[in-house]
Amino acid sequence: MSILIRVAQFLLSLCILVLLHELGHFVMARIFRTRVEKFYIFFNPWFSLVKRKIGHTIYGIGWLPLGGYVKIAGMVDESFDNEQLAKPPEPWEFRSKPAWQRLLMVSGGVLVNLLLAWVIYSCLLFSHGQSYLASRDVRYGIVPDSAARAMGFESGDRILTVNGDTLENFADIMTRLLVTPGAQVEVERAGELKEVEIPRSALAQMVRGDMLFQVRVPMVIDSVIPGSAAEHAGLQRGDSLVEVDGMSTSFFDEFREAMLKHRGDSVSLRVARGNEQVDLKVLVPSAGLVGVMANMDFSHYFPISTRSYTLWQAVPAGATQGWKTLSNYWRSLKLLFVPEARAHESLGGFISIGKIFPEEWNWYTFWSLTAFLSLVLAVMNFLPIPGLDGGHALFIIYEMVTGRRPGAKFLMRAQMVGFVILIGLVLYANLNDVIRLFR
Repeated sequence: MSILIRVAQFLLSLCILVLLHELGHFVMARIFRTRVEKFYIFFNPWFSLVKRKIGHTIYGIGWLPLGGYVKIAGMVDESFDNEQLAKPPEPWEFRSKPAWQRLLMVSGGVLVNLLLAWVIYSCLLFSHGQSYLASRDVRYGIVPDSAARAMGFESGDRILTVNGDTLENFADIMTRLLVTPGAQVEVERAGELKEVEIPRSALAQMVRGDMLFQVRVPMVIDSVIPGSAAEHAGLQRGDSLVEVDGMSTSFFDEFREAMLKHRGDSVSLRVARGNEQVDLKVLVPSAGLVGVMANMDFSHYFPISTRSYTLWQAVPAGATQGWKTLSNYWRSLKLLFVPEARAHESLGGFISIGKIFPEEWNWYTFWSLTAFLSLVLAVMNFLPIPGLDGGHALFIIYEMVTGRRPGAKFLMRAQMVGFVILIGLVLYANLNDVIRLFR
């Protein structure tokens, strides 16, 4: 069922994005009295699920959910309609319009994607506000993984700045490290300030989605697995760890290390239960797992900062959030050209996109992800590759700057080259997904 929920969210989001993106091209074309021959949601090789002609336009739904398209009369596009282009241009055709109008027509989809993200972010901020864990409130510091320890991080470090910037939202720290190769991190350790440099070689790990560190939390038991060593020892939900074998051990990472260290041994524990402390003994299995789940809800340990927005505050704040998300995505995209990041190995197709949706339906998350994907679609569509909106815009801008218009044959050949490049990229990204399924 969880897979079906993810698929449903992905398809609904894709339908919304494709419909509005193509509507942007359609509306711009109609504003400038340019005929639109086809308006399709999803591609329709060989046949369409639904189609109907109204006026000069055929509206339809294809069966291949890889996107959609608008066929504007007189435009060199993926239809490769040589017959139409061989005829003299008509006044209602794309090629008869001034360059600035043609530029707006090819940019219409991207403009709608940007506008959609802005509207969604503004609505979410107005309706839900913004909740986050402030960096200043992470009072127990972090727990680094082995790679972060090798860089110089230690358990309990409190991150103060990244490249001299104080980041209000703790979640922004990992994003900043990802898009800033070779970042300098200032931490507070036992009352002293230390500098830690993130080597460029760490980019590959971060691009894969591996976290360099996690928020350090106390060891408070959330649940006890029935029949486990923890249940036999008498551990209960809500117990807070105080000591392990007489050593002060209050954090989850310390408890985990202690259990691994004492595998196969009987260990004494002291826990706080209500207003008293209870001494227990637990026999640690050989795997080092005693059968407890820690409470990882940050709101149990830290104040969660919340900001409410009026409608007039939400509109500019939504634009700011959209710009921040867009710039971070663009900077992460540039990692494809940083050899140390090996970002090409992390490229994913429709399976990867579908996996970002949660297993349970949540409208707030759905709209947040739809806004993010709208910005991704805007960036990817405006790359200067023939066949994409950005490729069309590039040739029109060239014409506006030089006064020379590329010929139809050149545009057709460029379109074919771009088409091959795009098919190759789509196949590569989706092949990565398939390979990861079998790893």
